[in-house]
Amino acid sequence: MTPIEILFPLIFLVLTGYICGKTGFIATSQLEGLRRFIFYIAIPVFLFLNMYQADLDKVASSLLLIAFYTPVVLCYLLVFGLKWLIHRHAKAEAAMWGLSGTYSNTVLVGLPVIIAALGTEAGSLVFMIITFHSALLFALSFILSSNSKGSFFSVLKPLFINPIVLSITLGLLFNALSVALPELFISGLEWLAKPAIAGALFVLGVSLVQYSLIQAWKSALLLSITKLVMLPLMVFGFATWFGLSDTHTAVLTLMAASPLGVNAYLVARQQQCAQATLAASVVMSTLLSPLSMSAWLYVLI
Repeated sequence: MTPIEILFPLIFLVLTGYICGKTGFIATSQLEGLRRFIFYIAIPVFLFLNMYQADLDKVASSLLLIAFYTPVVLCYLLVFGLKWLIHRHAKAEAAMWGLSGTYSNTVLVGLPVIIAALGTEAGSLVFMIITFHSALLFALSFILSSNSKGSFFSVLKPLFINPIVLSITLGLLFNALSVALPELFISGLEWLAKPAIAGALFVLGVSLVQYSLIQAWKSALLLSITKLVMLPLMVFGFATWFGLSDTHTAVLTLMAASPLGVNAYLVARQQQCAQATLAASVVMSTLLSPLSMSAWLYVLI
């Protein structure tokens, strides 16, 4: 299967959503309801089921986590440090830049590409790795952008109620404890999970109408290059250095090469900092990702 064959259905769904939003076929009021269903029900259920049904003996590996998160944290700190050195009074903005250069849209873009290219077992590997993804990067961002007026719990409170973090953690916990859920209940959850990926890509396309590239396109381009080129290069280098298998190296690199996730913009909006830059980076990295991911697929597969 060629990269074009893998990416076309994803691009098609995003483009369909964008056209529906641009023409007004999907109104803003309708989008909010659809977005809440996808991001607060369908995707969390999808992630929970995959973690609950995953074979932990096959996918759990501390070496994989080290090979992925070491370059991610290094890249975050590098972007944060450079931005802070240039603008000494913009620590919060520097934290948002660090998040923009490292937070991957793994669930909506990376996961479908990895499953299409490498199979469902690789998808289970993805879920194990991203268990700490939002938790780590959001925690870093909340701490570094905080004005230190609130308690430690209040700074990290948004992390504890993140539906992606909760669903993955709960699925992992139920799996590890061998909690047996009724088959009828599992069947119902599977129906709820079916529209997760397709619906999320469609909602992403509609959401792109709300963002603009004009305000901060230079910063967005720089951060998109960091996200789509520099970070996956660092991850690929660490995976190769650690001697990981071709499949594991491909999974880690494609995860890192995914565009910036929309949740990063939501963090910026919550922190009231660098919102235009993060929104523009979401759009630009998403638009450029078919080119970058096609290149990585040719290199890796």
